Amino acid sequence: MNKYLERLYNGLIKENPTFVLMLGMCPTLAVTSSAINGLGMGLSTTVVLVFSNLLISAFRKVIPDGVRMPAFIVVVASLVTVVQFIMQAYTPSLSDSLGVYIPLIVVNCIILGRAESYASKNPVLPSIFDGLGMGLGFTVGLTLIGLFRELLGAGQIFGFQVLSLSWFTPITIFVMAPGAFLVLACLVAVMNIVRKKMDAKGKPLAAPTGCITGDCAGCGMSATCTGKRTADHTVKTE
Repeated sequence: MNKYLERLYNGLIKENPTFVLMLGMCPTLAVTSSAINGLGMGLSTTVVLVFSNLLISAFRKVIPDGVRMPAFIVVVASLVTVVQFIMQAYTPSLSDSLGVYIPLIVVNCIILGRAESYASKNPVLPSIFDGLGMGLGFTVGLTLIGLFRELLGAGQIFGFQVLSLSWFTPITIFVMAPGAFLVLACLVAVMNIVRKKMDAKGKPLAAPTGCITGDCAGCGMSATCTGKRTADHTVKTE
């Protein structure tokens, strides 16, 4: 497979940040009360991911190792500010709906994780496709969760009434906080079924790695992390 298409495939399917790696759970659960909110949050994150990967990869040889994380944060924060201003100018209602979660893109673990584990170690073009794949995977995840929550909780999709209220009674829990957990759990269960079928066909998907699983082996920050976990998930002390 072409290496650029492989980066897209990894982000969308094999290493989907929402359903496989379980990253960025805060915005995933908080802003997906509707499909348009999920789509807006996902696309905003995608723009920041693509351009942050581009800039960090372009300057990877001149950023000193000792200040690479502060440098990454400065790059990401600058891009997030630009995205926030654009959204306030052109999509003010969406910007108001997403609220504080737009500036919080700065500390989204997906963005800093890809900057550290991929963009800082690879050329510009693959890094762009890596950011695009991860961003689109995140967008698909948030939009799907928002779509199901909006459909079940209000009978709507992207604000359009598709289930008549004459016979459909909205299940309001799905547009509340618990609904996000319920829908996410169901979609992750579906992804696990897909993973098992792929394993049976000899095409296994990537296993979740990183801090959320207690597995430091696949983490790009393993070399500098002071809270590494052992096989029994106890934290090592220096």
